Amino acid sequence: MKTRAMMVGAVPLGGGARVSVQSMTNTDTRDAAGTLLQIRALAREGCDIVRVSVYDDACVAAVRELVDKSPVPLVADIHFDYRLAIGAMENGIAKLRINPGNIGGEENVRRVADCARAHHVPIRIGVNSGSLEKDILARDGGVTAKGMVDSALRHAAMLEKEGFENIVLSLKSSDVRMTVEAYRMASQLCDYPLHVGVTEAGLPGQGNIKSAIGIGTLLLDGIGDTIRVSLTGSPIPEAKAGLDILRAIGLRGGVQFVSCPTCGRTRVDVPQIARAVEKAFCDCQKDVTIAVMGCVVNGPGEARGADIALCGGDNCGALYVRGKFVRKLTGDIAQEFIRAAGEIIDEL
Repeated sequence: MKTRAMMVGAVPLGGGARVSVQSMTNTDTRDAAGTLLQIRALAREGCDIVRVSVYDDACVAAVRELVDKSPVPLVADIHFDYRLAIGAMENGIAKLRINPGNIGGEENVRRVADCARAHHVPIRIGVNSGSLEKDILARDGGVTAKGMVDSALRHAAMLEKEGFENIVLSLKSSDVRMTVEAYRMASQLCDYPLHVGVTEAGLPGQGNIKSAIGIGTLLLDGIGDTIRVSLTGSPIPEAKAGLDILRAIGLRGGVQFVSCPTCGRTRVDVPQIARAVEKAFCDCQKDVTIAVMGCVVNGPGEARGADIALCGGDNCGALYVRGKFVRKLTGDIAQEFIRAAGEIIDEL
């Protein structure tokens, strides 16, 4: 579904542009040096856009240095104080996350909208299931997907009234079903770009699963212009998780890794080999599929779907390239396979 096109710094958003990966720092924004370290780490892991909390004047002051030195566009996360939003925009922030209904009336909304228009800054309205207005909760008897959508559109209408149209919506719940329902509903009612994610998904593990189901379902429906995997702890794993979701459904290039779950027929150390192979090629940007299979029962058949595959034998391996047997591997099978795969990838 095609949405409005806009720019976040140099990153296109909406209008059929590539789905971007976002995350958010958890450092003290006033510590510009420490925050920059995390921003750069997120960028190395594949983040296209990074959000930072801006909660006082010292944060606003730090934004200038962050913007000047960041390798990716930055989003200022603002709550309640419109003056912080204006200060962040004047200091070069590329996008705002702020809810107009929470900043003290029409005049303040107008000031933010005018400043955003002047600086070409999109505004994301972020509605979470835990932050709905009291009248909506009373009307619906609690949190609902419709209530989340109505809240987001209410905030958006405040900006539209001021003639501001570069609006992005997010409608996040920790409940996967509610999240999917809300985004599907919103996609039918407006053409705002949608920032997709399952909020407060939890620790890595269950959080990755919930995020993959929610985000992946929506992306397969054609819904979503930018994504965030929200995990408890360091934000660095969020970037890889987001990229993995995009790669799994064919929205990003790079290596696809396939490995079997192993069984009693396995005669090679599939987990060790698979880990070594993934580590060796995780930064490869070529669109190739590499498979590590544990035995000769299903291995050759599965290898036909991979560009490069290893099928384990009795303390040896068979190298396949696009379904065709090439040669036997012995000795340190993992390193032999990595070496051969690297040579083959260079030739593809």
